[in-house]
Amino acid sequence: MPDISQMSESKFLKRGDIAPAKLLTIAVCEKMNVAKDDSPKEMKWCLVWEEEEKPMVLNKTNGELIAQFSGERNSDNWGGVRVVVYDDPTISFKGELVGVIRVRAPKGKAAQQAPIAKPAPAQLDDDEVVEAATTN
Repeated sequence: MPDISQMSESKFLKRGDIAPAKLLTIAVCEKMNVAKDDSPKEMKWCLVWEEEEKPMVLNKTNGELIAQFSGERNSDNWGGVRVVVYDDPTISFKGELVGVIRVRAPKGKAAQQAPIAKPAPAQLDDDEVVEAATTN
């Protein structure tokens, strides 16, 4: 039986789509309409991936993290940057644990392949992420 987070369809990446963590390459960062079908337009910046069908809505924290570990503050230059996308269940909002999607720089073998200037603090084992990415 699927996890409850996998029961609702979304055209954008959500936490349930990235368990386990995924090593992804940014294709482009562009504004997209993130509103539901019957709602007025709501344009937000999104990351479009080379390996993943669903784009990811870019929040300020993830944007700052990518700028930091890529060494590039201009999102027009993020194409080709590889990131590890993972579920961080420890984030709270208004006193409740809500969890979010986070990004970080790859490490290990994945970092050697990635065009990234500065590594970010490591949290997950990328050797497993790289193996999963190459076997799917």
